[in-house]
Amino acid sequence: MNAPADIESGFRQSGHPEIRDAVRKLCARFPGEYWRRLDRERAYPTEFVTTLTKEGFLSVLIPEEFGGSGLGLGAACAVLEEIHRSGCNGGACHAQMYTMGTILRHGSLAQKKAYLPGIASGELRLQAFGITEPTSGTDTTRIRTFARRAGDHYVVAGQKIWISRAEHSDLMVLLVRTTPRDSVAKPTDGMSVLLVDLREAIGRGLTIRPIRTMINHATTELFFDDLKVPARNLIGEEGKGFRYILDGMNAERILIASECIGDGRFFIDRASAYAKEREVFGRPIGENQGVQFPIVRAYVGISAAAEMVTKAAALFDAGEPCGTDANMAKLLASEASWFAADMCVQTHGGFGFAEEFDIERKFRETRLYQVAPISTNLILSHVATHVLGLPKSF
Repeated sequence: MNAPADIESGFRQSGHPEIRDAVRKLCARFPGEYWRRLDRERAYPTEFVTTLTKEGFLSVLIPEEFGGSGLGLGAACAVLEEIHRSGCNGGACHAQMYTMGTILRHGSLAQKKAYLPGIASGELRLQAFGITEPTSGTDTTRIRTFARRAGDHYVVAGQKIWISRAEHSDLMVLLVRTTPRDSVAKPTDGMSVLLVDLREAIGRGLTIRPIRTMINHATTELFFDDLKVPARNLIGEEGKGFRYILDGMNAERILIASECIGDGRFFIDRASAYAKEREVFGRPIGENQGVQFPIVRAYVGISAAAEMVTKAAALFDAGEPCGTDANMAKLLASEASWFAADMCVQTHGGFGFAEEFDIERKFRETRLYQVAPISTNLILSHVATHVLGLPKSF
């Protein structure tokens, strides 16, 4: 269904119009039938990711000297937003964009030369970000996966969970402890970042176990049993990894917020078109304010959230502190997209549950972002304590 012209123009952002147009054209080659088949089979969209890579959309953040476009996070947001508005899903490849920040900002020149050209060309896939653990959840300072230095290697032991795309990646950015938590002055000290070559690690100390979920997100659990990682794969300085990872986390939240904006616009496009076409009691259901007003509320919410996403991306690109803005963008966008999803199902009635309309699939996919990559309650807690100065509750 085509969106009404007034909605289309109202949602068309001025930033990166050429990129947006090119992404829409690419996504048109991967219609709903493609995604429905993959969803049923829980299969990875290899053809889609390969096409995005060949067209250069996954290397927009890589400097030109290493084979990328050298653009900012705002351009990456435009790519992911349009992917999701088109009914596709960027979850299969978005990690390459936000994990890139850790290498770009804190990796050595030798590491950049060794990996970035291959990532830009598609020869190497950097899609895995290993942080969360079963016992620590989002309390990252309590991770237990430990890397012990042994000569020219680190020996890694521990466990990670909810690590998406590990089976479809060549490299993984891994956060580990290199000093026990009770031996450092601050809980955020003593953590380090390693770049793990999964091609060498699997079967040699790393075991990957897939986790089937309600959405096709290729998530896994990882087990490290004395995995050897070359010391040269340490990113930045030992013990300062938490600060490095924050760059990736902020980028992740902003980029996923842009996906939520795209999801929300997908739902509003579909609901608006259907409300004009569907007739009950001899007239279009869109004539009823009970149908109109929820669509309008979704439009207003998504439009406001998009402004917050734009602000957060601009701060990130300018090198300014953006943690609070990234969190607020993610909260607003995820809640707005979820409202739009529920509205779209309600507008379509029974057809909203039919696979062929793609709404139920997108409904499931956008629900994830109330929980990941950080839960709504933790964002509220961050703003309460870091912005409003309220006492900590934990």
